[in-house]
Amino acid sequence: MSTVKVPDIGEFTEVPVIEVLVAVGDQVKAEDPLITLESEKATMDVPAPGDGTVEEILVAVGDTVSEGTAILRLSGDDGEADGADDGPSESQAEPTPEPESSPKSSTGGSGTGGRLVVLGSGPGGYTAAFRAADLGLEVVLVERYETLGGVCLNVGCIPSKALLHAARILTEADEAEEFGISFGKPEIDLGRLGAWKDEVVDKLTGGLAGLAKRRKIKVVTGTAAFTTPNTIDVDGTSIEFDHCIIAAGSRSIELPGIPDDERIIDSTGALELDGLPDRLLVVGGGIIGLEMACVYDALGSRVSVVELTDELIPGCDRDLVRPLQKRISERYETIMLGTRVAGVEAQKSGVKVSFEGEGAPESERYDKVLMAVGRRANGDLLEAEAAGVEVGSDGVIAVDEQRRSNVAHILAIGDITGGPMLAHKATHEGIVAAEVIAGEDVAYDPRSVPSVAYTDPEIAWTGLTETEAAEQGVKFEKGSFPWQASGRALATGRPEGLTKLLVDAESRRVIGAGVVGVNAGELIAEAALAIEMGANATDIGLTVHPHPTLSETMKFAAEVVEGVATDIYAPKRAPRR
Repeated sequence: MSTVKVPDIGEFTEVPVIEVLVAVGDQVKAEDPLITLESEKATMDVPAPGDGTVEEILVAVGDTVSEGTAILRLSGDDGEADGADDGPSESQAEPTPEPESSPKSSTGGSGTGGRLVVLGSGPGGYTAAFRAADLGLEVVLVERYETLGGVCLNVGCIPSKALLHAARILTEADEAEEFGISFGKPEIDLGRLGAWKDEVVDKLTGGLAGLAKRRKIKVVTGTAAFTTPNTIDVDGTSIEFDHCIIAAGSRSIELPGIPDDERIIDSTGALELDGLPDRLLVVGGGIIGLEMACVYDALGSRVSVVELTDELIPGCDRDLVRPLQKRISERYETIMLGTRVAGVEAQKSGVKVSFEGEGAPESERYDKVLMAVGRRANGDLLEAEAAGVEVGSDGVIAVDEQRRSNVAHILAIGDITGGPMLAHKATHEGIVAAEVIAGEDVAYDPRSVPSVAYTDPEIAWTGLTETEAAEQGVKFEKGSFPWQASGRALATGRPEGLTKLLVDAESRRVIGAGVVGVNAGELIAEAALAIEMGANATDIGLTVHPHPTLSETMKFAAEVVEGVATDIYAPKRAPRR
């Protein structure tokens, strides 16, 4: 008979039991879940430490537990469940690996086992570290910030989406007047809004810390630099490794000649909500700039956007951008395309910006200027040449399908390997890299990687764009379904959207897709799956979609391209079944 106790669950204490998953007399196997706990930041199961029979349950739903709390008594075939005694012996304990352990091989190589160092704890980095630990590797995770999650979680994807949600609530309240519902002018407490945004981030970063601790991953805080092909230095501490995954991300591009002034901010500064400017200039008409423009517009700033090229969100098809451009042109103070920022001068009364471009003003004065002209890979910040790793002039580290650099035991993932610089791309690369190091025969070779602009309306696309297909000489057919014919879009007051599919003219397989409209980012995954599976448009069209939904616009677009649409009038032809 042995007592099963709550294991190390990170920083959590007095965590409520929300479910007891076994009963007295149940036979359990090692790792079977016994109870479920739910903290403010995570839900977690306590697993069985070994095979056995449940003899007595010591907790009930509603009880609170911490590390070391006894939860049940278990007996095994040998009278005791492995690892479930009242305290592990020295031989049973699994110490957390320390960076200063015995020297490792200086030759590296592509074999399995040994120590893995992961540089960076963004979505790609922590995913790689967690997967590698699950596969039995000894993992050290190095992060320059105090919390895990990297740029995406701390000062990027997550906090920006929290603010965009708040912005959407404000605009929906304003738009409700069109169908007879009026609200008073909203009162915006920037302090509370910022605190809520930070709370969202804290829940996720705390959850990551707990997951790393449960996996016995050693987290080292500091700035890393390579010193040899098998060692890195982290603020004076040398760490040796057999394998390394570089997941050090990217940084905002800084234009030359821009003065150092607190009113000139990057995307990180924009998330701080340090006062609401009356006039805001966003330099850069890409995804990051336009997302933050949506936030500040909803909060009440007069927003202007300047973009060097002649189009917003370069690289995205124009028919998808058009509804967004029309909407923000009516809301924003001005949108200047094909316009260059010729000079920026910090003055007492504001930031004076000079422009060069047809139809652009000579200069304007703004309360704040957001610089959002793109991001640069951080490969040039790691002294990677000391390890023999080749880094391009743009900071990008070239990798193969297994994410290996030119040094076989040093892999790289995410932004640092070049575009597209997307968290979900890094996550998939991280899994591949960890499994490669563990000896599995895998490769990163997706047929499509979705992109989403969380603007209002959202824009999402995956696979080939029309422009790319034309440039590559791919013969395709297109099916577009306007949301003006969608009952769901009309019922929500947002019929400006569009869903389209591109199919190969010969094979009829889906090769690309795009959606613009409310929640477009939630719809694009169906098309990504179709591309990945090699599905054709008929497969989507014959799949029963719920009605009325926005998701069925993907089905309707498939029917349009196949000539069997009924919800809009389109040329008919015999169905391809």
